[in-house]
Amino acid sequence: MRRRDFIMLLAGTAAMWPLAAAQPREQMKRIGILLPGTADNPVFQARLAAFYQELALLGWNIGRNVRIDTHWATADAAELRKHAEELAALAPDVILATGDSTVPPLVQATRTVPIVFPLAGDPVGAGFVDSLARPGGNATGFMIYEYGMGGKWLELLKEIAPNVTRVAVLRDPASPSQTAQFGAIRAMAPSVSVEVIPINVRDASEIERAVADFARSGNGGLIPTSSAVALRYRDLIITLAARHKLPAIYWERFFVTSGGLMSYGPDLIDNYRRAAGYVDRILKGEKPADLPVQTPTKYEMIINLKTAKALGLSVPPILQQRADELIE
Repeated sequence: MRRRDFIMLLAGTAAMWPLAAAQPREQMKRIGILLPGTADNPVFQARLAAFYQELALLGWNIGRNVRIDTHWATADAAELRKHAEELAALAPDVILATGDSTVPPLVQATRTVPIVFPLAGDPVGAGFVDSLARPGGNATGFMIYEYGMGGKWLELLKEIAPNVTRVAVLRDPASPSQTAQFGAIRAMAPSVSVEVIPINVRDASEIERAVADFARSGNGGLIPTSSAVALRYRDLIITLAARHKLPAIYWERFFVTSGGLMSYGPDLIDNYRRAAGYVDRILKGEKPADLPVQTPTKYEMIINLKTAKALGLSVPPILQQRADELIE
């Protein structure tokens, strides 16, 4: 290379240094996501869309400054453990894990990778955190509801179906959050003159057999507690409620838009938006141990008037006025 060409090349390179210093390459962060469902599940699609949207508003763009690894594990415990271990081994900057079914295998797989749960029933009782105010470990997030929500479900079910005197509660007895939900329902039962009957559920055949047995006696109603199993068998539970003429109340609007009678609970999509805020703060250096677990801020009641008519129920006008959405 001639001396003159070398000097020109050196001068050109030096002229670029201030620009390079002013515009450093953004560091790529990595987010892991573990979900107890399949990729075509419309419930999780809607929730993730809200999460991604909020991340974008906070300045995180997939492919530019953040990479997202999503693991779909259905509700099978063995599969959840496998995916939790694989995801923890990747050592992402933070993991989003839905709640009661996905967080336990993750906290067993890692005590260092930060975990944010948008939905959890009883994070203290389940051992995810030391306390709501000071989580203390590598996990934090948002609760699905306050512990007394189960009593509200029973109260509303009795209001929309006054003739109900027996209520089957679908639950997993091994789940601390579902045990707490059942306890709240049972505590409310005497004040509304209802007998509460627990039904343990693990798979489709067990649900179908137990609901059919319960429905043989009259004046029955149904409350599925919040769980990945109930979400997985949502369509089956709605079908059984319709087949056996059982008024039912659910914790999430997706059951009602799919044909269920009524739901009351927090806006779970909003929880995913709020979870994006915690993920953002962790990516920027904050620790999950210092971020308090929060309760929901938005609740909604949805009533399916078409389903009510099919069950022979006349929804009181005052209840319709209180509803956030009526489906006809």
